[in-house]
Amino acid sequence: MYARAAAATTAALLGAGALVLPSATASADTAGAPESRVAARHGEPLVVAHRGASAYAPENTLAAIDKAAELGFRWVENDVQRTKDGVLVIVHDDNLKRTTNVEEVFPDRAPWKVKDFTAAEIAKLDAGSWFSKKYAGARVPTLTQYMNRLTRNHQRLVLELKKPELYPGIERDTLRVLRKTGWLDRQHVKHRLVIQSFNADSVQKVHALRPDIKTGFLGTPAVADLPKYTEFADQINATHTSISADYVSRIHALKGAHGKPLEIFTWTVDEAEAARRVAGFGVNGIITNKPDVVREAIDD
Repeated sequence: MYARAAAATTAALLGAGALVLPSATASADTAGAPESRVAARHGEPLVVAHRGASAYAPENTLAAIDKAAELGFRWVENDVQRTKDGVLVIVHDDNLKRTTNVEEVFPDRAPWKVKDFTAAEIAKLDAGSWFSKKYAGARVPTLTQYMNRLTRNHQRLVLELKKPELYPGIERDTLRVLRKTGWLDRQHVKHRLVIQSFNADSVQKVHALRPDIKTGFLGTPAVADLPKYTEFADQINATHTSISADYVSRIHALKGAHGKPLEIFTWTVDEAEAARRVAGFGVNGIITNKPDVVREAIDD
């Protein structure tokens, strides 16, 4: 996500469909109380590592989620896009220029859009050297690789469908990968997964396909428009510069798509003062490049 407010409303909200993808076999809930409830009991928001611990390792790489795990953070956030040959990859920008060496490897392929490269071509790129020599050779992970690493690390995910208007059908593709990697069983869906987007149509498609999955709309809708979003979203996830204590209380006064109080995760909060401010508003989660800084600030 970018550190800016989304438009107050997204164009034409899609009518809910009835098609539902089959879920994996449900597993017993062995994790006890979800982390969100534990945090709530202590009056603290969840801390979510934005694109992994991206202040300390190259964003959206396996190294970034490993760093988040090393720092003790279960929740991470990522961005999903699709290659020319239909493979889902983890990258924020819709082009590869900023976070890889694509200009050197493929100098004649400007503007280096993700959708114009195959997965094999993207796998050749260095996604770490731009950040630090320490991470030279880091790769752009596929969604499958990413989910498997999260499983190994016992982590949880806020998954953003990035610019889904560029990738028709990416909602179904994403759910297919999640199912194949074991992330659509009862345990994961109930406690370990949120799918979000700036595109309301995309969020509604996910809700139509798998109404059991927790979903979030990225943006700051007008208070009068919030009830529209509760039909298909459980969270309104707004930039921290666009919210107030009153706005948060208006969100919490409503019930989301699953009949529970509507939530708000706010982003991207990297300063201690801002973290304390939004925690004081009562937000449910804080998405940050510096999870250690935020945790220390709100634990004071």
